[in-house]
Amino acid sequence: MRFGRGRRGKRGTPAGADDAALTAAAAALVGSADTTTDSDRPDLPGGLLGALPAGVALLDAELRWLYVNPAFTTATGLRRTDLLGRSAQATAFAGAVSTLRRVLADGRDRECTTGAPGGPGSPVPSGLRVRYRPLSAGGRVTGVVVVVLDDPDPVQELRRELAQARTRLALLESAAERIGTTLDVDTTCAELAAFAVPRLAGLATVDVLPPDAEARTGRTPGQRFHRAALDCADGLRTAVDRLPRPGESVRHREGSAAARALASGVAVLVAPRTVEELAGAAPDRASAAVYRTAGVASLLVVPLTARGRLIGLLTLARTAGSPGFGPDDAVLVGDLAARAATGIDNARRYSRSQGIALDLQRALLSEPGHPHQNLELASRYRPSGSSSVVGGDWYETVRLPFGRTLLVMGDVMGHGVEAAVDMSNYRATLRDVAGTDLPPHRILRQLDAVIAANESARPATCLLALADPGRGRWTFSSAGHLPPALIAPGRPTELLRIPTGPPLGTGFGGYEQAGRDLLPGETLLLYTDGLVERRGEDIDASLARLAALRLPAAGPLDELLDAALRGLGPRPGSPAEDDIAVLAARPRPRTRA
Repeated sequence: MRFGRGRRGKRGTPAGADDAALTAAAAALVGSADTTTDSDRPDLPGGLLGALPAGVALLDAELRWLYVNPAFTTATGLRRTDLLGRSAQATAFAGAVSTLRRVLADGRDRECTTGAPGGPGSPVPSGLRVRYRPLSAGGRVTGVVVVVLDDPDPVQELRRELAQARTRLALLESAAERIGTTLDVDTTCAELAAFAVPRLAGLATVDVLPPDAEARTGRTPGQRFHRAALDCADGLRTAVDRLPRPGESVRHREGSAAARALASGVAVLVAPRTVEELAGAAPDRASAAVYRTAGVASLLVVPLTARGRLIGLLTLARTAGSPGFGPDDAVLVGDLAARAATGIDNARRYSRSQGIALDLQRALLSEPGHPHQNLELASRYRPSGSSSVVGGDWYETVRLPFGRTLLVMGDVMGHGVEAAVDMSNYRATLRDVAGTDLPPHRILRQLDAVIAANESARPATCLLALADPGRGRWTFSSAGHLPPALIAPGRPTELLRIPTGPPLGTGFGGYEQAGRDLLPGETLLLYTDGLVERRGEDIDASLARLAALRLPAAGPLDELLDAALRGLGPRPGSPAEDDIAVLAARPRPRTRA
């Protein structure tokens, strides 16, 4: 705001102070700093007041704000537009009005330390040392000079810093509890945006690089980002509706606040004073229009960096009704962004690891061995959730001489890439051992010895079912696995009693086998524990639920498996608690030539 002759404010009052009054104010300020200057120089007010490191403001006799220099807005966190032309009573200095009136009345200096002016919730920081000095012209007091000194009271300053440190620590502790509750990237980003609004901003967006993108700060012109999260205050929802939504791609144009943050690798603060400055800070024209409609007056863009790699951007915005972002905000949000970035990166690494494991597992289970033509087979594999928790469930069929087929169902303990790799080793080893044509219990014994010799291998349960339709015989042996189910027309589902030995890989051995007649029309169902087990439920109750399920004994085996998954698996839309693998086998009737 510039001051000159001939400019009038509302109701005919001067809109500013003349050069003599400004010179007097500058001389008073310089005197407070124990510095000598020539107060008769006509260019002193405009040059000195704007360049002083101390905050300076002028009020007229009616306590209306006439002038504030840049240092004043920086020290108080207030904006010129919130002060100029307004009464002190209507601003954050309302608590100082009585002091200002006493200065006008007796012409004496006053000094105090804010604590904070304007009462609780005032945007003026506490602990500032403020001096109020009379502004005299023609032998009478015509206003007040407000000086915010840059050497606050040490005790008050220490208290303020301690209060800020406690607030920052409490906020970061709260963030640690609310951000990163899952190992899902989009969920973690949404938690970050939701935490920032309304604590830190009225609008928050989180943009992350695609998983396959390699970007480093300073080398990201036109880089495509994935909008992972957006949150805003209730009053801004209509205005921000045209911003890119979560799931869409965004690009931050060169010269924008985001591009500058990416180029420098540090937070960028922007307080646009004009429409042009706001448009320059926005990532694109559409966003600039949204920012203008929403009344955005302050932006803070912080790179999300983890383990030395750029993974995204956090953009916060405040509207004209809120104090602008300052250096303290940048430090606080920087700490928050660093913690959140680590959580996002952990989620990305975990998702990548589980995706590899899931691809491996599906590849291994996609082409099991082929049985003899005298046996009909169907199988299903359903991972828990989407790809977040991959286990070691597996099945296999091995063709043996004389029309026999060995059916295998196994479950490696644990989850993740290691479990999938161990599952592959188990499957390959079993094929080799089964090729020796040993009975099922001796196959388990050999497999247990081989796996136990590998100290890094995980234990696994395993069920073998040797189908011999030519002799009408099933032969079973189990290494800690759940019993198979037999479905026959006109009879309830039967859980077969089989001697159970210890899991494979323990080296204990001690496996036995049991036989059962293989009758035409009967279907054998092998499964892993994910089909029946539920958290907090006894396994006997889980198995009883399977035995009570009426499954179609006739018709295609695929329909039987679908019925089993519908009756025992998770409800539609709900993730499974554990991986599920099922294998159904039924002897084919002999056809006469």
